[in-house]
Amino acid sequence: MQKPKVLILLGSDSDLSIIEDGLAFLAEAGVSYTIDISSAHRDPDKTVNYAKGARKEGIEVIIAVAGMAAHLPGVIASHTTLPVIGVPASGGVLKGKDALYSIVQMPKGIPVASVGIDAGRNAAILACEILSIKYDSIAKALTKLKKDLKRENEQKSLNIRKKLGN
Repeated sequence: MQKPKVLILLGSDSDLSIIEDGLAFLAEAGVSYTIDISSAHRDPDKTVNYAKGARKEGIEVIIAVAGMAAHLPGVIASHTTLPVIGVPASGGVLKGKDALYSIVQMPKGIPVASVGIDAGRNAAILACEILSIKYDSIAKALTKLKKDLKRENEQKSLNIRKKLGN
């Protein structure tokens, strides 16, 4: 079995639905991953151990899904030099805005890339774009994705023009 290239950490089991579409894309692109729950608040030692050991385990990119205070991506980034992608989750009273702000407002020297609220698929695509620098097969999967997106858009354009009689 191929060693995982991507580590995905969820702050809670409720975050799984946010990343499922991303997991499907990783599988489609042939990118191996490992996933676990590791709360920055409820089990900080586990989170730090994942961050510190990721490179040694062959991980090349980390995706962290977290809501509300969303400390998970930042805690991970503070303990690794690997790229970390934060996915703000839409839970809570502020519907994910608090998580988004927490992820994008990291202090100098501790960068975390961020995608939109609940944008698990975009996190997976961004992870693949990072990996595509090194792996041609992943670059080919991304090229296919772009072609598919263009083809879908062209079909939607054709459908609406037909519907409106243009």
